[in-house]
Amino acid sequence: MTWTSDAPPPARVHGSLLLAGARGVALAVVTFGGLAVLLFLRLFEWPFCHPRRPVTPWITQGVCRTAIRILGIDYRVEGAPMREPGAVVANHSSWLDIFALNACQRIYFVSKAEVRDWPGIGWLARATGTVFIDRDRREAPRQVRLFEERLSAGHRLVVFPEGTSTDGRQVLPFKPTLFAAFLAEPLREMLWIQPVSLIYGAARGDDPRRYGWWGDMAFGPHLLTVLAARRQGTVMIVFHPPLRVAAHPDRKVLARLAEVRVRDGVEARLTPRPGSP
Repeated sequence: MTWTSDAPPPARVHGSLLLAGARGVALAVVTFGGLAVLLFLRLFEWPFCHPRRPVTPWITQGVCRTAIRILGIDYRVEGAPMREPGAVVANHSSWLDIFALNACQRIYFVSKAEVRDWPGIGWLARATGTVFIDRDRREAPRQVRLFEERLSAGHRLVVFPEGTSTDGRQVLPFKPTLFAAFLAEPLREMLWIQPVSLIYGAARGDDPRRYGWWGDMAFGPHLLTVLAARRQGTVMIVFHPPLRVAAHPDRKVLARLAEVRVRDGVEARLTPRPGSP
């Protein structure tokens, strides 16, 4: 399912092409340079530490922190990542979510299987340890085993339960399907779920949906608009208290409680809409 808005996307802002070029080159050097270092280190990490990754997640985190600085976006964090084993569930607004969430913790995203075959992005996702899942119910037992293997290795997984990205101005209902894997034995006794709210704020006077990327919006023009902007906005990451999986009776209750916390975090920090009191 893809979310669409009744209102048209923000009008493209024609910023500085020179600035876009400089940021784009710097971003490419950092991203692909970091990837080259990660793949080199993985040659040694894999045979000695598989499936644990004690070194390479630091590379990913460093790359994402640097990318945020290159873009010039003001980065803020409230709360702290949990120390318990488990997963993060967050609202989904943009491709920027990947940089924002990776910048403050060492994590691994859970993504639909189709992303694995996307040109460029699929290759990057595989290299950084993304967990790919199929939506077929028959694959549920295999996915539980996969989650158990990754979580037992100390991996912190990230799930976007909305199932699609939005303009960042609301939180859609969380789909409880993936929560079932966390409630399966023996995972439920060891896991915690941490709700996380991502809130984007545009530069003063700009459309508040500027960083949202949804529907059929093309990636290239959106990336160019962000790169070319002379004035950037903010992204805030809010870590909420984690939820102990075993304390909740079923996936629907767990999904609903996580959704409420994420939505409350977003709504409490959104800037007023234009024309609002």
